[in-house]
Amino acid sequence: MIPEIGPIQSFGVMFALAFLACGAMAARRYKELGKPVDYAYEVVFAALIGGLVGARAYYLVQHPDEFGLSGIFSGSGLVFWGGALGGAIGVLLWAWWRGMLTGRQIDMGGIGLAIGYAIGRIGCQLSGDGDYGIASSLPWAMAYPDGTVPTTEEVHPTPIYETLFMGTVAWLLWRWRDAVKPGAIFGLYLVFAGLERFLVEFIRRNADAALGLTAAQLEAVGAFILGGAIIAYVARRNGGELLEPSAPAAAR
Repeated sequence: MIPEIGPIQSFGVMFALAFLACGAMAARRYKELGKPVDYAYEVVFAALIGGLVGARAYYLVQHPDEFGLSGIFSGSGLVFWGGALGGAIGVLLWAWWRGMLTGRQIDMGGIGLAIGYAIGRIGCQLSGDGDYGIASSLPWAMAYPDGTVPTTEEVHPTPIYETLFMGTVAWLLWRWRDAVKPGAIFGLYLVFAGLERFLVEFIRRNADAALGLTAAQLEAVGAFILGGAIIAYVARRNGGELLEPSAPAAAR
């Protein structure tokens, strides 16, 4: 367990690495698309500001008792779905300003979100911030006695599960970036992200919110449905075809 690296929180290190990785991905993608590579710095900054605002705002909606000047500017309490929504809004506004509000640009956001989530969960694992799962007797179960939310009970290391799953998703989406019609990658991201969160919640420690499901599961169902709707819309706009004519045989 590595809750801190010197005076720097390990989660903060992973947070920074996630944005650096997304910036590297964006720079390469813009080069492929014949756009200025410097756009990568701008889009990552837009995502960073929007993500921080969204993540904190979503947390305060869930915890209204902490609403106030100190609560608003606290460094703790960041919710992924709020960050994803805020970051998406930030990127969409930037893309509109730059005249780049296209399907390929939106697809880059899906890849970036998958990368960011996979790396961010490493930070959760290192800090032991309470995102771990229920008790488990599996060989890889572990305790988090020095975590920010400590437990001496051996539990499912769910952040590791999520990193492995979403890291694989990020790789697949990157591989398929030119194999499918613009917009489909973002829809696929939502489907995969919704499926992952829905399933992992069964072994997380969150309380049920409604219908025997946690709040995160209800949000995941919404993401899954929205992703499916986007994929269907893209296919419909392209005569029922999702694959690009030049897609490699492996993607078919």
